[in-house]
Amino acid sequence: MIYYHSFVNRLFLKNFKRRSALQISTNVFLCNNKTIKTQNKIQQRIGFIGDGNMSKAIFRSMIKYNLIDTSQVYVASPFKQNLDIWVKWNANVTLDNSEVTEKCDIIFLAVKPYLLSNAVATMYSEKKLKKISNKLFVSILAGITLETLENVLSKFPGSRVIRVLPNTPMLVGEGCSIFCPGKYATREDIDLLQIILNTSGISEQVPENMINPIGALSGSGPAFVYLIIEALSDGCVRMGVHRDIATKFAAKTVLGAAKMVLETNKHPGVLKDEVCSAGGTTIAGIHALEKAGVRGGMMNAIEASAIRAVEVGKQK
Repeated sequence: MIYYHSFVNRLFLKNFKRRSALQISTNVFLCNNKTIKTQNKIQQRIGFIGDGNMSKAIFRSMIKYNLIDTSQVYVASPFKQNLDIWVKWNANVTLDNSEVTEKCDIIFLAVKPYLLSNAVATMYSEKKLKKISNKLFVSILAGITLETLENVLSKFPGSRVIRVLPNTPMLVGEGCSIFCPGKYATREDIDLLQIILNTSGISEQVPENMINPIGALSGSGPAFVYLIIEALSDGCVRMGVHRDIATKFAAKTVLGAAKMVLETNKHPGVLKDEVCSAGGTTIAGIHALEKAGVRGGMMNAIEASAIRAVEVGKQK
């Protein structure tokens, strides 16, 4: 497992003999608790089939941490106006999916899950099919299984697939991504993907049957937390506090509580009890939350998101 660390200065993974060998620079990682350094950036060209928020988050995190140059990135979208922001970011843009698959070494599949077949059908022409070989396809499509992905992409010789669920907090260096490699993915492919993901957070390889439930937490979870922050802020406003300071303190409180869990390694219940004095203000608030069913509501939200991911994967 490779983790981004903000206080050290570089990463090096060496002795890869294929073109997918990693060359990375100016970023900071810990690999097996050891600092590793490098002199160069990733050499591969990276493409996005789909221009949505997750594509933007992955791209912006790589640029922010100087992992690649914008000239290495190609983005395809069926809507020209959607590409305007990518032009401002100096990425290569196109309306033709096949241009991305032909020119790039790593292709992120970032369309709506039900559009996968249509997208793949426009990713090649019969004349150019032989040129689209030995590609690494990274799917961020919710609910689409590795078996489906490998079947759909089998027309491309030597293709390898990794299924990933990233999340938008990678934009601020706090991403949580999970992934599961397909049967043809190599160790080098996995290492390269982790470098991309870990420039702005952490990533974890998991069995495929864990993708949907963990993805419901890490992928959808930020939205649930935004709702909590907004509600905390609303409560403070209701008690007479101005919105700007209420929202700032609500967000900082959530951030601080999260760091307490991660850095103390204490169970959240223990940390909660440490705040709740007998007959005090906090336990009164906890009682109100329990009466409102907040705990069960959060659990139901994770369950609903995981179930929906399975349903989305079955849509045609």
